[in-house]
Amino acid sequence: MVTISQPDVSQTTASDHGAVIQVEDVHKYYDLGETRVHALRGVTVSIERGEFVAIMGASGSGKSTFMNIMGCLDKPSSGRYLLEGIEVSQLSKKELAAIRNRKIGFVFQGFNLLSRTTAQENVELPTLYAQVSKEEGQKRAREALELVGLGDRRMHFPSQLSGGQQQRVAVARALVNRPSILLADEPTGNLDSRTSVEIMEVFQKLNDGGLTVVLVTHEADVAQFAKRSIQFRDGKIRRDEPIMNRPLAAEVLKSLPTLED
Repeated sequence: MVTISQPDVSQTTASDHGAVIQVEDVHKYYDLGETRVHALRGVTVSIERGEFVAIMGASGSGKSTFMNIMGCLDKPSSGRYLLEGIEVSQLSKKELAAIRNRKIGFVFQGFNLLSRTTAQENVELPTLYAQVSKEEGQKRAREALELVGLGDRRMHFPSQLSGGQQQRVAVARALVNRPSILLADEPTGNLDSRTSVEIMEVFQKLNDGGLTVVLVTHEADVAQFAKRSIQFRDGKIRRDEPIMNRPLAAEVLKSLPTLED
């Protein structure tokens, strides 16, 4: 069972409500030789502060393109994207990088940890690009690891951690710069069923503390832990609805076998 103290995200998200992500009539084209691929076809969506949203869709549906635009890793061909009221659609690569580092925390399917550095040092890495002192970076890393239940493993190397623990280190790293939004792209793809639910428990607790979480997944049993589901197909949003009767990951874990069973 993951044990996490109730997170304090008072410095991570503003207390007032409002759209943290606002996408208006966004189109995205890719030119592949003589072929033009229309990956997003007029997507309009708003995600409020403090929401927990699952983005779903089959391969080629547009969800990954949408994720890249939300994460300021790519820009729309047309349309507007506002992140906390800042129109990022027309920013330069340098400006986009600065926005990413300050406002967005990323968690990917691959843990992307440096094998020769400790959990603490892996989590500290994003602070090297932020305007914080070394001492402040170390303090934030310790707090982030405590938040995901790994305070007692901070001096361990990735090879000394399980897959679930490595992913929690990756979540802590995403939180260390106190982002406005956590973007998770297939974060349970490399994990077994029980460990996947443990990671979703982490996300639910962070969201309960006020952090906006957007999860990209093709797995319905993972998406069910979010509060809202947005379904993509053929570059368009086909369904956008609240998730009713969503389970609590902590309760689901009680019914799952442990590794010892």
